[in-house]
Amino acid sequence: MGIKKLCPNAELPNKKTKLKPLTKEDKQENHKLSSKRIIVEQINAKIKVFKITKYPYRNRRKKFGLRMNLICAIINLDATPIEPKDNDG
Repeated sequence: MGIKKLCPNAELPNKKTKLKPLTKEDKQENHKLSSKRIIVEQINAKIKVFKITKYPYRNRRKKFGLRMNLICAIINLDATPIEPKDNDG
């Protein structure tokens, strides 16, 4: 929830409380947000397959950008487009 202070454009899902349950519109909005977010989460998971990104980086800082670019290039070579599922019925 504190991300709003750092990035005012951040989108957060609607939360329910005991007194105020979510409406259908709120649930649809949350679903759209989660379908966008899952794409990013899947890409992060693909990057973390490489052990160099799982653990703290201990090599020279100048080479970090180059190595991340190479890892992302390898992932993009094998990438198939990830599209959110359309469950509108």
